[in-house]
Amino acid sequence: MKKKALISGITGQDGSYLSELLLEKGYEIYGIIRRVALEDPGNRLKRIEHIKDKINLIPGSLESYPSLYKIFNQIKPDEIYHLAAQSYVSYSFEDEFSTLNTNINGTHFMLSAFKDIAPEAKFYFAGSSEMFGKVRDVPQNEETSFHPRSSYGISKVAGFDLTRNYREAYNLFALSGILYNHESERRGFEFVTRKITSHVAMIKHGIKDSLELGNLDAKRDWGHSKDYVRAMWLMMQQDKPDDYIVCSGEAHTVREFCERAFAVAGLDYMKYVKVNPTFYRPAEVDILLGDYSKARKILGWKPEISFSELIERMVKSDLEYFGKIKA
Repeated sequence: MKKKALISGITGQDGSYLSELLLEKGYEIYGIIRRVALEDPGNRLKRIEHIKDKINLIPGSLESYPSLYKIFNQIKPDEIYHLAAQSYVSYSFEDEFSTLNTNINGTHFMLSAFKDIAPEAKFYFAGSSEMFGKVRDVPQNEETSFHPRSSYGISKVAGFDLTRNYREAYNLFALSGILYNHESERRGFEFVTRKITSHVAMIKHGIKDSLELGNLDAKRDWGHSKDYVRAMWLMMQQDKPDDYIVCSGEAHTVREFCERAFAVAGLDYMKYVKVNPTFYRPAEVDILLGDYSKARKILGWKPEISFSELIERMVKSDLEYFGKIKA
């Protein structure tokens, strides 16, 4: 019998790559989507368009416990991957209330439905390196304390604590993956990496003439989403639930990302990139660098796509995309 996987956030970058992986492994996949996505499939379902006929999409809302209860009762999943969140950090400064409400309540509702309907299942919560925020240690590991610097980071700490509490209080298989920045050709345009690679392509094709960014000296630990969803699945195949950091173990500045991205298109980033102070965060996170030793030792996981290859894939994909638009 096929395993049933329930994914929230299935239309996002991670959801699409995870769906592909689980299909390869013979899962029956169910994805929770908002009704508005069904009304605008061309835009909102574009990342899963190529596999839409192989998965089951169910309308529901993370803000409605009865909605989730009904979905869990209908499917009775074996594995639950809770990826959905308001995940754009800059936006979380503009609308703290919706970020906290959506992310914390959504996680709480998912965990409660899991406990009440499918307690024998396994539950994955998508944590974030933003939980570390103003870091106490470099690099960070699973024992490093949290000091979030945004409402998004705060909401993820709350989700992490909720997940751990459900594991300990109700003896459930519930765990968190603390994923560092991971990107891909499917990343949203509002995120800094895709903003950079898309502008490289638009500048190359004569659509734009410059790129405005905030703090070029901020350091991040970047990897590819395809590598990271593989780590999610490996966590869920263990005999006991535990929390893991998933990262590349390398830190690079936004400036370095720009330099390499523009170089892929044969351009000098210094001619096009301008610093705009309005893009600085109210509370900056200067460096995030993880240690994935635990994941390597217990899961046998390590990243396969390098920083340079990640950038090259993203830039080439955007060059092709905007080349078609220009044509």
